[in-house]
Amino acid sequence: MIFKSSNTDLNVVDGVGFLQFPALSSLDFLNHAFSTRLGGKSDGDFRCMNLNFKRGDDPDTVMENYRIFCKAAGFDFDSLVSSSQDHNTFVRKISKKDCGIGITRPHDIESVDALVTDEPGVTLVTHYADCTPLFFADPERKVIALAHAGWRGTVGRIGNNVVEKMIQEYGCDPADIIAVIGPAIGACCYEVDTPVYEQFASLTELKPAYFTKTLGHGKYLIDLKETNRRMLMEAGLLSINISVSDVCTKCNSGLMYSHRASGGKRGGLIAMMCIRK
Repeated sequence: MIFKSSNTDLNVVDGVGFLQFPALSSLDFLNHAFSTRLGGKSDGDFRCMNLNFKRGDDPDTVMENYRIFCKAAGFDFDSLVSSSQDHNTFVRKISKKDCGIGITRPHDIESVDALVTDEPGVTLVTHYADCTPLFFADPERKVIALAHAGWRGTVGRIGNNVVEKMIQEYGCDPADIIAVIGPAIGACCYEVDTPVYEQFASLTELKPAYFTKTLGHGKYLIDLKETNRRMLMEAGLLSINISVSDVCTKCNSGLMYSHRASGGKRGGLIAMMCIRK
């Protein structure tokens, strides 16, 4: 399997593949990873490292995949806290008392598409299969966050909501925040119809010509990553502190689950991040 990227690193440990990003790897107070299909126990449409309990895979197999992935990528399985996503924009503050939620414990709050914490030993987990992962880290305040930005969450400015939460809860300065916009379906592949296009075209202050393209016959291409990048700059982040992965999940569907490429017959990817103890 050929993987090419100028700004995203593929690591393989004991057969388990995961992606990391230099902008975050340089911060010694945290660990982070974005999963791939490599190294798990699932089969069929879920082959191999399915980390989503809601796709119809055997729950025991998914749980084993989590244990395998955590060991390979260097996370404490007992520290995991999962989002409960529905393409909304709510940001939840997480502490150690929440460990296990969505993994070994039921979700206690629905409609959570972003997680933030300043506590060591708590691992944030969010879920993907073409949508955009947003990683945040403030090396001054030692705060981290993850957000799931589908097209609805992007238009709803979930990234801006995360930045505002970091400011309100932890006193973060947006100029200090490092952000990574991770692997997602790229502008090369994300085709939408007129109603979705109109949502992005309405973001006039962001200059939609930079992240929309008309194909004709009521079809358009949308650049979710560029839209989120512009929104993060609007929220006060410095351009130099925002890294954008050049990896398209649909183009790399042999390595990563892609909802579009599979017609919905797929497992799920995760983003993970924690503050080291």
